[in-house]
Amino acid sequence: MKVLILAAGYATRLYPLTLTQPKPLLPVAGKPMIEYVIDNIAPIGVDCVYVVTNAKFAGHFQKWADDYRAKKAKIDFKIVNDGSTDDSNKLGAIGDINLVLEKENIADDLIVVAGDNLFSESVEAFGKYCREKKAPVLAVYDVGSLEQIKKYNSISIDAAGKITYFEEKPKVPTSTLTGIALYYYPKETLPLIKQYVKEGNNPDQPGRLVQWLYTRTPVYTWTVPGIWYDIGSKETLEEANRIFSRK
Repeated sequence: MKVLILAAGYATRLYPLTLTQPKPLLPVAGKPMIEYVIDNIAPIGVDCVYVVTNAKFAGHFQKWADDYRAKKAKIDFKIVNDGSTDDSNKLGAIGDINLVLEKENIADDLIVVAGDNLFSESVEAFGKYCREKKAPVLAVYDVGSLEQIKKYNSISIDAAGKITYFEEKPKVPTSTLTGIALYYYPKETLPLIKQYVKEGNNPDQPGRLVQWLYTRTPVYTWTVPGIWYDIGSKETLEEANRIFSRK
């Protein structure tokens, strides 16, 4: 199984912190965000981690990967530069997934995760669940507020955990369950990602791919344990620092 970490954004809402440093490499409780992702996904058992980033920060991630591998990891890293230089020419998250699939000739089961996701617990059980399902899987988290979920997406599931409804940034949400940027795509479904992009669909916001996909093939869900943070502002970064420092 391979892992693709999405890290090509410019995080302008976090300026000036992200003017010279990519968001996934910003520290939370003394550790870069991306290391929370790696440390909690590694127990799943992966043979290669691709980090897709932009021209501005490719060197930053290469240095981080070299240092991380030297001190603690037996994982192969590959930094993929999508060639973008700012928000005006970025490929979008789904565009970046498609780029890596084509550039690296990936034909293996794939976990896709955003590099700014903070997990407090291991997601090893996610890998086990995905291998059992052998179908696309979306990790979900209950934010507990209909107002807060308007910033994310709202989904409904059946008794088997299969998605029956998905809406990005709902104006009138009916569920507090949201899909987060942690996805599993078995190798058989990778051509559907290429089809999505080829058809000219919106290449940004990775949840849009799930919204398109669940009407074409069953997509299941898995609930994230512990605490999850999506770092999108200085306020959530400060809050995450407080919470994870206590841990």
